[in-house]
Amino acid sequence: MKRISLTQHLIEQQRLHNKIPSELRLLIEVVGRACKSISHAVGKGALGEVLGSAGSENVQGEVQKKLDVISNEILLEANEWGGHLAAMASEEMETIHRIPNRYPKGEYLLMFDPLDGSSNIDVNVSIGTIFSVLKAPEGMTEPSEQDFMQPGTKQVAAGYAVYGPQTVLVLTTGDGVHCFTLDREMGAWVLTQKDIRIPEDTKEFAINASNERHWFPPVKRYVDEMLAGVTGPRGKDFNMRWIASMVADVHRILNRGGIFMYPADAREPGKPGKLRLMYEANPMAFIVEQAGGAATDGQQRIMDIQPEKLHQRVAVFLGSKNEVDRVTSYHQQ
Repeated sequence: MKRISLTQHLIEQQRLHNKIPSELRLLIEVVGRACKSISHAVGKGALGEVLGSAGSENVQGEVQKKLDVISNEILLEANEWGGHLAAMASEEMETIHRIPNRYPKGEYLLMFDPLDGSSNIDVNVSIGTIFSVLKAPEGMTEPSEQDFMQPGTKQVAAGYAVYGPQTVLVLTTGDGVHCFTLDREMGAWVLTQKDIRIPEDTKEFAINASNERHWFPPVKRYVDEMLAGVTGPRGKDFNMRWIASMVADVHRILNRGGIFMYPADAREPGKPGKLRLMYEANPMAFIVEQAGGAATDGQQRIMDIQPEKLHQRVAVFLGSKNEVDRVTSYHQQ
């Protein structure tokens, strides 16, 4: 089988669909290189003295791991000098990161969660990087947070890397979802799956069941029906899978179907959810929809939500279309 690299794939997609300008291709390649560096750091683990806490907190008040900080730095440094970006935003930083004046500016905005699944870092379970690319608004001179306030439908590219037994990069530019595996000997991303499709029906669901006592009635009803199994209203048995690393949970769903849920709950009823709209929900929603799945906040399509702040949170239901439609209908009732 002929091996197709990330660069070759992007160039061929551009020729086929005329959708990937060279600036965007180069930006995606830079993000891909940064993910290789993060994969290398993650792979060293204790040998690289990168495990454990960094002794600091991020903007969300969450304790940062050393690898969170390292991954954030790798992505910032890799993307600063290329000339493709006007600004970046990270889940780990309070406000946006403007491109320093000594470098040329580009027309794109990059957002990322540098290392998703931090609780899994020290126990050698799959973690990953999530990213999203927007076009800077017309006529923008000095980028501000407001320039990032674009709904998910405006994304021109989104992807994630999973640092697991293999390191993989999953990418969409609006023409389907493709997966690349890192050839560690060659240091190259090689296309290993094309046009991934999520089955519309599933027998698997992913949710943190320890929060059951806090769930709102629509979520409780939906999960109870699945747990009732073959004798319940759904007439079939379901399995639960929960890795507590969104990239790993979504990657499983992308490959074999399922529904991932991170609902709002009664612990903090005023909070719309825990996951971040800009760094996690929007890019994953874009990928899942491009693979034939669905993604809502229980009431509406995630990618239609108009962001109001950089670190906005949202409830998330994504994956196999028929299951997402069902749990969303329970909320709407």
